[in-house]
Amino acid sequence: MAKPRLFISSTFYDFKQVRSDIDAFIDNLGYEPLRNEEGDIPYGKEEALEEYCYKEIKSVDILVSIIGGRFGSESKRNNSSVSQIELRTAIKENKQIYIFIEKNVLAEYETFLLNKDNEAMKYRYVDDRRIYEFIEEVKNLNTNNNIKGFETASDITRYLKEQLAGLFQRFLEEQTRIKEISLIRNLEKTAQTLNKLVNFLSDENKGQTEEINKILMINHPLVETLRTKLEIPYNFYIEGLQDLKQLLNARSFKELEVMPWDEFSLWGKSANRKEITLTISNLLFDEDKKLKFLKRTDWKEDYVKIQEKEEAVDDLPF
Repeated sequence: MAKPRLFISSTFYDFKQVRSDIDAFIDNLGYEPLRNEEGDIPYGKEEALEEYCYKEIKSVDILVSIIGGRFGSESKRNNSSVSQIELRTAIKENKQIYIFIEKNVLAEYETFLLNKDNEAMKYRYVDDRRIYEFIEEVKNLNTNNNIKGFETASDITRYLKEQLAGLFQRFLEEQTRIKEISLIRNLEKTAQTLNKLVNFLSDENKGQTEEINKILMINHPLVETLRTKLEIPYNFYIEGLQDLKQLLNARSFKELEVMPWDEFSLWGKSANRKEITLTISNLLFDEDKKLKFLKRTDWKEDYVKIQEKEEAVDDLPF
């Protein structure tokens, strides 16, 4: 069974225990956590190792980004850290993202905003001002900038638990909406079909009445039943009792005598040492011996019955 895959992105040494705690939390939920230090990312030999992290993000469902005071490993791409590129990749791929920033760093970020033009400014809680520049970049995004301050791993797991529950509840709501949308679309298609039929039957198309009757008769329950019971491989239609007689005569059936008060016609033939008897209800035809329109839901199995029995064999003289 497929599991949601959550990529844990952060610097390593300062968040080693936090990463481990979040990994255990995700695993206990039955989801699949991904950490590069656990060998969860398949590395190749054609590119730099960090590139395989970015590629793996394209296949995950959620990225958990944890930002602290260490800049971390420098990326080979540009003037950024690996964890920063990981977050940018997730944003570009439109992944569900949760961003957590240490509370001390988040508080000092306000000081950075007041002094960002002063490049000589020293900061207490970060080792590189580029961390604050990256936070500013994230905060200025139109989407995927849900940022939460934290002190311990339990702050992160508690928030993730609430958010993941919310995602599941939203999924259930969307499934209900999908069914409603599907029903509406089916109704729209039905309405379109009816409109086409109305147009087809309008004054401009009076000459098509015969074609419509053929379509309806080809799909008549009597036609479908005879096609199945008599194993007729081709399409046909029946307008009245005369058509039925011609069809059965062509298949070697002969009409048998019945009593005047019987509400059925009886047909028989011999084939492969068997006597085959076909009974068809007269209720299927009107007073003019025309086949009545009948819905499948109104069809009864007793309207058409077929019976087979072995022919009697005379004793041979000795």
